Amino acid sequence: MIDVGKEEQVYRAAYELYCHNPDWVVFFREILGLEGVVRRNFPTRESLLEFERTETFGKIQHMLGKLREQVVASPGVQEETRVITVRLPKSLHDALKAEAHEYRTSVNRLCISKLLQFIEDELVPADS
Repeated sequence: MIDVGKEEQVYRAAYELYCHNPDWVVFFREILGLEGVVRRNFPTRESLLEFERTETFGKIQHMLGKLREQVVASPGVQEETRVITVRLPKSLHDALKAEAHEYRTSVNRLCISKLLQFIEDELVPADS
Protein backbone atom coordinates (compact mmCIF):
# COMPACT_ATOMS: atom_id res chain seq x y z
CA MET A 1 0.00 0.00 0.00
CA ILE A 2 1.28 3.45 -0.96
CA ASP A 3 2.52 5.75 1.81
CA VAL A 4 0.18 8.74 1.48
CA GLY A 5 2.55 10.98 3.44
CA LYS A 6 5.37 10.29 1.00
CA GLU A 7 3.02 10.77 -1.94
CA GLU A 8 1.99 14.19 -0.59
CA GLN A 9 5.63 15.12 0.05
CA VAL A 10 6.54 14.25 -3.55
CA TYR A 11 3.62 16.24 -4.92
CA ARG A 12 4.50 19.30 -2.81
CA ALA A 13 8.11 19.22 -3.99
CA ALA A 14 7.03 18.84 -7.61
CA TYR A 15 4.43 21.60 -7.39
CA GLU A 16 6.81 24.03 -5.68
CA LEU A 17 9.45 23.47 -8.35
CA TYR A 18 6.85 23.67 -11.13
CA CYS A 19 5.68 27.06 -9.82
CA HIS A 20 9.21 28.39 -10.36
CA ASN A 21 8.85 27.53 -14.07
CA PRO A 22 12.07 25.53 -14.46
CA ASP A 23 13.40 24.05 -17.66
CA TRP A 24 11.75 20.64 -18.17
CA VAL A 25 15.11 18.88 -17.87
CA VAL A 26 15.67 20.41 -14.43
CA PHE A 27 12.16 19.38 -13.36
CA PHE A 28 12.71 15.83 -14.62
CA ARG A 29 16.09 15.50 -12.93
CA GLU A 30 14.97 16.92 -9.57
CA ILE A 31 11.62 15.13 -9.41
CA LEU A 32 11.76 11.98 -11.56
CA GLY A 33 15.49 11.46 -12.12
CA LEU A 34 17.60 8.73 -10.55
CA GLU A 35 18.36 10.89 -7.52
CA GLY A 36 15.09 12.84 -7.63
CA VAL A 37 12.39 13.21 -5.01
CA VAL A 38 10.30 10.34 -6.35
CA ARG A 39 13.08 7.74 -6.20
CA ARG A 40 14.22 8.93 -2.79
CA ASN A 41 10.70 8.42 -1.44
CA PHE A 42 9.96 5.25 -3.39
CA PRO A 43 13.34 3.49 -3.61
CA THR A 44 12.21 -0.06 -4.40
CA ARG A 45 10.98 -1.20 -7.77
CA GLU A 46 7.67 -2.26 -6.24
CA SER A 47 7.06 1.03 -4.42
CA LEU A 48 8.00 3.03 -7.53
CA LEU A 49 5.64 1.02 -9.73
CA GLU A 50 2.86 1.50 -7.19
CA PHE A 51 3.50 5.27 -7.11
CA GLU A 52 3.46 5.41 -10.92
CA ARG A 53 -0.13 4.16 -10.83
CA THR A 54 -1.35 7.06 -8.66
CA GLU A 55 -3.20 10.20 -9.62
CA THR A 56 -0.30 12.17 -8.14
CA PHE A 57 2.11 10.65 -10.65
CA GLY A 58 -0.30 11.60 -13.43
CA LYS A 59 -0.34 15.19 -12.18
CA ILE A 60 3.46 15.27 -12.14
CA GLN A 61 3.53 13.90 -15.70
CA HIS A 62 1.12 16.68 -16.69
CA MET A 63 3.41 19.32 -15.12
CA LEU A 64 6.35 17.87 -17.03
CA GLY A 65 4.36 17.97 -20.27
CA LYS A 66 3.45 21.62 -19.72
CA LEU A 67 7.09 22.52 -19.08
CA ARG A 68 8.13 20.69 -22.26
CA GLU A 69 5.80 22.94 -24.27
CA GLN A 70 8.02 25.89 -23.45
CA VAL A 71 11.00 26.62 -25.64
CA VAL A 72 13.19 28.26 -23.03
CA ALA A 73 16.92 27.81 -23.20
CA SER A 74 18.13 28.98 -19.81
CA PRO A 75 21.86 29.68 -19.88
CA GLY A 76 23.81 27.65 -17.35
CA VAL A 77 20.93 25.21 -16.83
CA GLN A 78 21.52 23.09 -19.91
CA GLU A 79 22.31 19.51 -19.11
CA GLU A 80 24.71 17.53 -21.22
CA THR A 81 22.85 15.41 -23.78
CA ARG A 82 23.46 11.81 -24.76
CA VAL A 83 22.71 9.98 -27.97
CA ILE A 84 21.29 6.50 -28.19
CA THR A 85 20.79 4.36 -31.25
CA VAL A 86 17.60 2.37 -31.43
CA ARG A 87 17.16 -0.32 -34.04
CA LEU A 88 13.58 -0.52 -35.27
CA PRO A 89 11.73 -1.79 -38.30
CA LYS A 90 11.21 0.59 -41.21
CA SER A 91 7.44 0.38 -40.72
CA LEU A 92 7.73 1.64 -37.13
CA HIS A 93 10.13 4.41 -38.19
CA ASP A 94 7.69 5.47 -40.93
CA ALA A 95 4.83 5.48 -38.41
CA LEU A 96 6.86 7.67 -36.00
CA LYS A 97 7.70 10.11 -38.80
CA ALA A 98 4.03 10.34 -39.78
CA GLU A 99 2.94 10.82 -36.17
CA ALA A 100 5.57 13.51 -35.62
CA HIS A 101 4.34 15.28 -38.75
CA GLU A 102 0.74 15.13 -37.47
CA TYR A 103 1.84 16.72 -34.17
CA ARG A 104 3.98 19.25 -36.06
CA THR A 105 7.06 18.24 -34.12
CA SER A 106 10.30 16.38 -34.72
CA VAL A 107 10.71 12.63 -34.42
CA ASN A 108 13.21 13.33 -31.63
CA ARG A 109 10.71 15.36 -29.56
CA LEU A 110 7.99 12.78 -30.18
CA CYS A 111 10.27 9.94 -29.04
CA ILE A 112 11.27 11.85 -25.90
CA SER A 113 7.56 12.34 -25.14
CA LYS A 114 6.95 8.64 -25.56
CA LEU A 115 9.97 7.74 -23.41
CA LEU A 116 8.72 9.94 -20.56
CA GLN A 117 5.40 8.14 -20.38
CA PHE A 118 4.54 5.43 -17.87
CA ILE A 119 4.58 1.93 -19.32
CA GLU A 120 3.03 -1.17 -17.82
CA ASP A 121 5.60 -3.71 -16.63
CA GLU A 122 4.09 -6.54 -18.65
CA LEU A 123 4.43 -4.55 -21.89
CA VAL A 124 8.23 -4.60 -21.72
CA PRO A 125 9.59 -7.89 -23.07
CA ALA A 126 12.64 -9.35 -21.37
CA ASP A 127 15.80 -9.86 -23.42
CA SER A 128 16.20 -13.46 -24.48
